[in-house]
Amino acid sequence: MPGSTRRNRRGDTPPPRTGGGETETLRGFLDYLRNSVAAKVDGAPEPQVRTAAVPSGTNLLGLLNHLTFVERSMFLGDDVTDWPATFQAAPTDSVADVLARYRETVELANQVLDGCTDLGAPIPRRPRPERPAPSIRWALTHMIEETGRHAGHADILRELIDGATGR
Repeated sequence: MPGSTRRNRRGDTPPPRTGGGETETLRGFLDYLRNSVAAKVDGAPEPQVRTAAVPSGTNLLGLLNHLTFVERSMFLGDDVTDWPATFQAAPTDSVADVLARYRETVELANQVLDGCTDLGAPIPRRPRPERPAPSIRWALTHMIEETGRHAGHADILRELIDGATGR
């Protein structure tokens, strides 16, 4: 592992100060985590960004690719048939490609959420007869958990790549 220097240490960004309502709090924390994980991938060097750093095969670019699929499934109703495959970006995808796709997906997901006023209502996504849509509250909470867990993985993987730390 490269030695850490002041140059690749970012200060931590504190959790968001959100409005007092449940919706503002949940969405504020989800956006905070989304930005954190995207920042971990942004500027990561090739080929290390897609090289497995642990025995499971997990790599930094694959984590962001996976989160794109999770967002699309949860908020847009996309059907994912091979979840393990989502942990690998296509060899032709650059870091910029995967980041752009993630940010576009987050924007589309936020457009869906902007129209949601009742956290107890089902998420308004493409219907999947075999799996009814969860409540908006459940979807937001799950995405905070999913994104937070993978943001932690991304912290470690990025530090192993080039010593970069911080959010």
